[in-house]
Amino acid sequence: MVAALAGVSRATVSRVVNDSPKVKPDVAKAVNEAITTLNYVPNRAARSLASRRTQSVALVVPESTSKVFADPFFASVVQGIAMYLADTDYTLNMIISSESKPEKTRRYLLGGNVDGALVVSHHSSDHSWSRLSESLPIVFAGRPLTGGDSYYVDVDNEAGAEGATERLIAGGRRNIATIAGPQDMPPGIDRLTGWRRALRRAGQGDSLVEIGDFTPASGGAAMRRLLERGVPIDGLFAANDQMAAGAYSVLNEHGLRIPHDVAVVGFDDDYFGATVAPALTTVHHPVVEMGSKMAELLVGLIAGKPTERVTRLPTSLVIRNSA
Repeated sequence: MVAALAGVSRATVSRVVNDSPKVKPDVAKAVNEAITTLNYVPNRAARSLASRRTQSVALVVPESTSKVFADPFFASVVQGIAMYLADTDYTLNMIISSESKPEKTRRYLLGGNVDGALVVSHHSSDHSWSRLSESLPIVFAGRPLTGGDSYYVDVDNEAGAEGATERLIAGGRRNIATIAGPQDMPPGIDRLTGWRRALRRAGQGDSLVEIGDFTPASGGAAMRRLLERGVPIDGLFAANDQMAAGAYSVLNEHGLRIPHDVAVVGFDDDYFGATVAPALTTVHHPVVEMGSKMAELLVGLIAGKPTERVTRLPTSLVIRNSA
């Protein structure tokens, strides 16, 4: 009907619908006017049968729902992914999944419902996702601990943490603690390594370590444990801004002034760091750019394009008032 109204072939209509550059502007204009007049919408199901593509990708987040919607990291990743996919034919499906019951997610991903998947916030116990890459294009946010030939986008977490700690050392701090992230996740492991590397190079001890889970509550609990040791602390590197915010409240409870008594540096540069007082010196993590790059790589993989397996984005130190 569109072809008849526009006075062209059905093949020409198909080319216009698929944004082919081979159609003359006046012909494309006539086809688009016919499409508008007839309220024509391409049938995605029919096109999927013909192309064997669903034009959908999944974002898999192996975390609890409460954590996903409380953590600004996930919102920024989704923003970056959506920004890139907006200029493609792909739609995004989000799956909040648990490794304790991964069968449902695996069935969905391998059941022809999506053309590829993006996996965010994976843990060392999340073996399912790496195995899926043998059957489905997958791009990870961060270095997978499971090894193999995975495609992933990451920042240099070690260098970022090292630079944050060097900021504290340069400020004259000599008893520098850290609240590290989970040691079953690459950012938690790598940021702890960067903190240690900076301290050892400066000839300082690296025993003031407590572990959190990247939430404010865990940051506060870890700060309490550090203070309970009875060892003087004049500097703190928190592996993310949320844990730094939790540490702030405990330091304030103990009458310790930031940065006069304890200088603090975080990691991520999210709204937690910008809204605490004093404003938090932190490592900028380009999360929106990470999401966009992940989507770009996945679309390229689906299309069969040559793709680099590892993409690293730079970090930078944002100087505010806490250190």
